Amino acid sequence: MSSEVVLELDRLRTHFFTDAGEIPAVDDVSIKVHKGEVVGIVGESGCGKSVTSLSVMKLVPNPPGKIVGGRILFKDEDLVKATHRRMRKIRGNEIAMIFQEPMTSLNPLFSIGDQLMEAIRNHNKLSKKKAREKAIDMLKVVGIPRADEIVDEYPHQLSGGMRQRVMIAMAMSCDPEVLIADEPTTALDVTIQAQILDLMRKLNKEHGTAIMMITHDLGVVAEICDRVVVMYSGKVVEEGDVRTILKQPQHPYTKGLIRSLPKIHQKEERLYSIPGTVPKPGSVKLGCRFAPRCDSSFSRCYEEDPELLSLREGHQCRCFLYEEEGGENVG
Repeated sequence: MSSEVVLELDRLRTHFFTDAGEIPAVDDVSIKVHKGEVVGIVGESGCGKSVTSLSVMKLVPNPPGKIVGGRILFKDEDLVKATHRRMRKIRGNEIAMIFQEPMTSLNPLFSIGDQLMEAIRNHNKLSKKKAREKAIDMLKVVGIPRADEIVDEYPHQLSGGMRQRVMIAMAMSCDPEVLIADEPTTALDVTIQAQILDLMRKLNKEHGTAIMMITHDLGVVAEICDRVVVMYSGKVVEEGDVRTILKQPQHPYTKGLIRSLPKIHQKEERLYSIPGTVPKPGSVKLGCRFAPRCDSSFSRCYEEDPELLSLREGHQCRCFLYEEEGGENVG
């Protein structure tokens, strides 16, 4: 992993403007992704992971969504200020994205080859014949058998695992510097999931591609990620290297997520679950957003919003419990 930062989210805020009012889906989020690094973005459904990734690609539907503050720095260029034309050059070429459900992302009316070739020819000056050859080569790279035949088939003719491999081939076809994967293994069985993760790690190692992995599965995090960012209700609540977060979590929410995992060597009558649910975005006006579900909450948690504290180098946590232990404000 390089010390070079290829993608940085600096106090990013993405809000949705609805009849019910202004809703902060992503609220003051700061994340750095280094060259060749795999960063996991973790949290329950509704915590702002996918909106964060869509904000980077500037694919948040407007209206009702809008980036209202902060910066998205890609190699020192602020994408928040980038024009639509500039973003079309960046998407799929320098920053690529694998979406959660490939069946809804692939066009059922066009063959696999046509869709791959479109991505390739949009960013490279290649003839149709050369683009087809590259499309077949990319299908082989992601482990699809009979690539020269599959290239002429349609999405509905492929299994879920093969469709996801096609999405990865499409994302990697122009050798992007950053790959955003939005829960790429959610709809797959565990065997195919392991193959997809192995494939992504291989591409990361061989091409030096930085990966932002959006997931709610801590098993995926342990398998592929170098660093973890835990999000809750639109905010980053903890960040650190994968070993620290899994072995020594500090935020009560992170502890709850890890405690929810089944133990292979222990027999439990009932699996632990964090009480309550993620609050509706914008519903918590005062205090820590996790306080109503937290076993360690006290009066201050309902009166003030905690800042992100640096506990040690590379490890940050948003919790009042650590202010007295020498945590430094990084906000």
